[in-house]
Amino acid sequence: MEIFVSNSATYPSLAGATIIVTGGASGIGASIVEHLAAQQARVGILDIDAQAGADLCAQIAERGDEKPHFEATDITDTDALRASIDAVRKKFGPITVLVNNAANDDRHDLREVTPDYWDQRMAVNLKHQFFAAQAVVDDMAEAGGGAIINMGSVSWRRSRG
Repeated sequence: MEIFVSNSATYPSLAGATIIVTGGASGIGASIVEHLAAQQARVGILDIDAQAGADLCAQIAERGDEKPHFEATDITDTDALRASIDAVRKKFGPITVLVNNAANDDRHDLREVTPDYWDQRMAVNLKHQFFAAQAVVDDMAEAGGGAIINMGSVSWRRSRG
């Protein structure tokens, strides 16, 4: 199902910018990637879902927008995360925008949270944000600036009434 809307605003400053989107192969991340590619940004997608990543890249290239570069990445593996960021840098150049979108936001009962569950959710939802930022900060400093966008959920605010 294609949901991309092509009549959105144009941001000339994004053309040619190297941008990484974690969790960019599906859902909100895929929409972010599609819109950035339509701006002619050079987008690196880091996601664990190799098929969704390949499909999204092909769909964007078919549309004629800037084809993203996909790296199948388990973001909970910090060494793999850093290697994937390096691969995007080698492909497109210094990274000046990082969109930390990857997350796993399933609903659960507080009483059922185990230490392993906690550690896994911290790795998916928080740890990668820090280490991805750490991996791109020198690029941004050398470029004279950049942007790091950390996505998050407000589901914790929901009351169980």
